[in-house]
Amino acid sequence: MLENKREVGKHLLIMLGSAAITALALNEFLVPGKIFSAGINGISQIIATLLQMGGIHLSTGWFILLFNVPIGILGWFKVGRGFTIYSIFVAVLTSVLAIVIPVNNISDNPLLAALFGGILTGVGVAYPLKNGFSTGGMDIIAVVLEQTTGRTIGTLMMMINFSIVILAGFLFGWPSALYTIISIYAMSRVVDSIHTGHQKLTAFIVTTQQDAVISELNKTLIRGITVMPSFGAYTRKDSVVLMTVISRYELYALEHAVKSIDPHAFVNLVSTVDIEGNFYNEREQLKLRQTTEQK
Repeated sequence: MLENKREVGKHLLIMLGSAAITALALNEFLVPGKIFSAGINGISQIIATLLQMGGIHLSTGWFILLFNVPIGILGWFKVGRGFTIYSIFVAVLTSVLAIVIPVNNISDNPLLAALFGGILTGVGVAYPLKNGFSTGGMDIIAVVLEQTTGRTIGTLMMMINFSIVILAGFLFGWPSALYTIISIYAMSRVVDSIHTGHQKLTAFIVTTQQDAVISELNKTLIRGITVMPSFGAYTRKDSVVLMTVISRYELYALEHAVKSIDPHAFVNLVSTVDIEGNFYNEREQLKLRQTTEQK
């Protein structure tokens, strides 16, 4: 019970911090410089800027909130309640803070605004991902589309962000589009450095509680696990090494599952360049879960 309370408290702090950092990035760097963020935030900025040019002044936060309500409902039924609840909380907090925090042009240099706006947005996105949820918006849409179209999440997010860049160029001038590219690139680099720089990882888990750890991993992930006998040269005790390949979105779930059973387990994560063979994507995992539940 105490561990659950700590976990919830940790998530609440991450949600608040992520929302505050993202709202600051929007109102202090991106919005004043007509530099656009990725995903729903970027689309909301474009709409708010167009209305402002027409004499209607509405905060970007209102549009972030407006878009995330139907997206949250979609995610609730299509993605999963746990992931969606935390993600929508972050989106709502970001919306509220973006409305409350005044817009100030901290930097008159658009390059600095693009870089710092992208860096701060990357921090705001990365820590929720590292802890098993997201900032809502396009993250949820991308997961749903991946399940229905079969395209990877990365490809879909790239297509969405490319559309934002093109819109920014046509509507507000190509310098704005170029600075938007810099901002989105900076954001993606920060996300990769904090979360993980690669789509797939190989995890080597050294544990003395083989059966319990495997059981917990099978409840959490739909991934194959290879068991290799091992012997500790220092401890002089027998153990096993569990090897499994995961996507970066499953990293938090794996670490949490292992540590909940064996706090002393040693986990080594190795970047995976390429794989051959069957590796279930999110859509295939969803089908397997539904089949298992029906049985």
